[in-house]
Amino acid sequence: MSYLTPSFNRLLANIRQAGWKQAWRDYQYIGEPKFGKLMGQDEHGNKYYENMNETLWRHRWVDYASHDYNASQISSEWHAWIQHTRHEPPTNDVVLQQAKKPWMIPHHENLTGTRGAYKPYSTTKAKIANWEPTVSARP
Repeated sequence: MSYLTPSFNRLLANIRQAGWKQAWRDYQYIGEPKFGKLMGQDEHGNKYYENMNETLWRHRWVDYASHDYNASQISSEWHAWIQHTRHEPPTNDVVLQQAKKPWMIPHHENLTGTRGAYKPYSTTKAKIANWEPTVSARP
């Protein structure tokens, strides 16, 4: 009978498979060391992994290429795979490979809240003019 918890055993198994360096990196970015099969990489450098021995609904994950990451950096094809909408990853899915056309716009992350965010401007004259104070000369 082992006094170690199953999660601790899983932690040790993942460290053994991934190595100390990769385990420490995963702990810093993901929050736990994980080891899995590399399923593919997108055009932005994000890597997608799968390990069927992990907990249900946590057996697919993404290793982001940038340190300042958010969920909008995942393209729609990979998002569907991560969320279990599609069974096959986009690299193996024949339907997605045939549907991708060269003239399609590439995926870009959502830039809301950053300097690159879209800011609309108006080309019409404002109905109300701002008050501009006039300074008179002193006698």
